[in-house]
Amino acid sequence: MSWLTLALMTTSSVASLRAAPTMAVYGLAAVFLYVLPAIVFLLPTALVSAELASGWDGGVYRWVSEGLSKPLGFLAVWCQFAMTIFYYPSLLAYVASTIAYVINPSLASNGPYTAIVIMVLYWSGVWVSSRGTGAVAGLSSWGLVIGTLVPGTLLVVLGLVFLGQGNPSAAPMTASNIFPQWTGLASLVLIVNNFLSYSGMEMNAVHVSSLRNPAREFPRSMFTASGLVLLIFILPALAISWVVPSSQLSLTAGVMQAFDSFFQYFGIGWLTPVIAVALVTASLGGMLTWLAGPSKGLLLISRQEGYLPPFLQRLNKHGIQQNILVTQGVVTTVIALAYALLPNVSSAYWIFSVITTQVYLIVYLLMFLAAIRLRRTQPDHPRGYRAPALVLTCVVGFLSSAAAMAIGFVPSSQFGGGSVWGYIAIVGGGLLLLGLIIPYLFLRLRKPGWRMPEESGAEGAVA
Repeated sequence: MSWLTLALMTTSSVASLRAAPTMAVYGLAAVFLYVLPAIVFLLPTALVSAELASGWDGGVYRWVSEGLSKPLGFLAVWCQFAMTIFYYPSLLAYVASTIAYVINPSLASNGPYTAIVIMVLYWSGVWVSSRGTGAVAGLSSWGLVIGTLVPGTLLVVLGLVFLGQGNPSAAPMTASNIFPQWTGLASLVLIVNNFLSYSGMEMNAVHVSSLRNPAREFPRSMFTASGLVLLIFILPALAISWVVPSSQLSLTAGVMQAFDSFFQYFGIGWLTPVIAVALVTASLGGMLTWLAGPSKGLLLISRQEGYLPPFLQRLNKHGIQQNILVTQGVVTTVIALAYALLPNVSSAYWIFSVITTQVYLIVYLLMFLAAIRLRRTQPDHPRGYRAPALVLTCVVGFLSSAAAMAIGFVPSSQFGGGSVWGYIAIVGGGLLLLGLIIPYLFLRLRKPGWRMPEESGAEGAVA
């Protein structure tokens, strides 16, 4: 594999337009809010995970188990799975808002509509995934082109032409606006969402051994990917801020708000539903392809070590962990109802995005600690790649992850003026319940009979 191929693979797995409205509310300051976490989180994650992947197979479970302990390894792989419980509702809320621009744009901010779409699409995805259908897998390979590169490029080009014709930007674009206005910690809260935007770099680290010269080519690949990811994140966010005032921007429908404004201005409004369909197709393709992924990893590890009760380990006749997907779907349905109950859709979207990030950050905190310990306890273990200044890199990544987790408890303006303590209770409760209490109970209550290492495929199928 060439370093450029790996760079493009990494870009396609990390970059997305979905997070653009979140940063567009800051206008030019979006540049700073994307670059800072890229330096202190994106690069440390990529470099450290490359060393771990080149020395130990098995992903984050093996890394944390070898470096720290098996229970903490389970916690790491559990959090990789648990974050999807809140990730899919927020992803499908974005899809619901995008679909609204095909049906009726006013529905984009309608909570009950959003909740219904989330439930219908998720359960449809469970049905498709549970049948072991691989036909939708090809959709994800086109996701970068259909749902990111083409719409993102079009958005930026329309924005530049819009400004070039003398139209004023909705957000100030002067040098004094390059940093967010400091109003306390709340002024930096939106940066937390960028940690989730950058997550996933560790997944592609498994390919480091496929490079001809890992020590030289992997850093080149990661710097290239980081540059491409930053361009894909920053430029569309700026384009949105040029045409949609921050006070009117929806975190779920912001991309379509910008497209609709540009298309109406240029007299090509008929393209609005076309772009909406492209964005929805790419998002749903990604959801269907990855729906069973994290749960599959959790299942395999649990069968070996007995971390989950037998009910959750059983497979259907297609060899799919249907019980886990259905259980996850019940929780997703409950979460979806919050879109109908919270003050507005943007508030719900923001809260669930923060909880997703908080849970996933536990994985990175454990990964950075494990990397330091493995370098000290197993210095001679064969590694295809050694991260430069590993301890310093891990310390920077750990501290930035911990800081992001702390800042996540500070409500942003997108919370809609709700109770601060209510916000802290929801975010803290979600983090404690999903990220700590549930995995602790599984570990505390597990029994020897929960181990099923001999069962695989459809042998454990549910009747």
